[in-house]
Amino acid sequence: MTNATALLSEADFMTVVRLTPLVSIDLIVTDGNRRVLVGRRRNRPAQGTWFVPGGRIAKDESLDAAFRRIVHNELGVASVERSSSRFFGVFEHCYDDNFSGAQGFGTHYIVLAYAMSLSGAVPIGRFDQHSEYQWLHLEDLLAQNDVHENTKAYFR
Repeated sequence: MTNATALLSEADFMTVVRLTPLVSIDLIVTDGNRRVLVGRRRNRPAQGTWFVPGGRIAKDESLDAAFRRIVHNELGVASVERSSSRFFGVFEHCYDDNFSGAQGFGTHYIVLAYAMSLSGAVPIGRFDQHSEYQWLHLEDLLAQNDVHENTKAYFR
């Protein structure tokens, strides 16, 4: 994040989630063996499901800085540049719930997806967002009931 990026209080963030879409980056990470990296989500929305790593873009944060931060925060991998990935597309994710579990509003994301490749042998993981990680072959990812539909949509 840049110095100009302000962190929001929980109340302010709740207002943002209630009134506006969030912009995020999802990472479509493959290992060269047709396997995709997914993590079991600790937090709402999509809590408890397998999901690709990703994160929100902060205000006043460039796409390049956001990409580097998200790769580091979600994967624990440093020094990966957005230019070394492939833009996968723009997606829309809508959830009935929100980060706080407050009633009456869901969460709406506009997602910029980027594909990148890492060796399956690279130690992956930051466990504040995901309780565990696994590499899944595409057919297994699409067949498993606990892989979130928004993750499956990247491969349909």
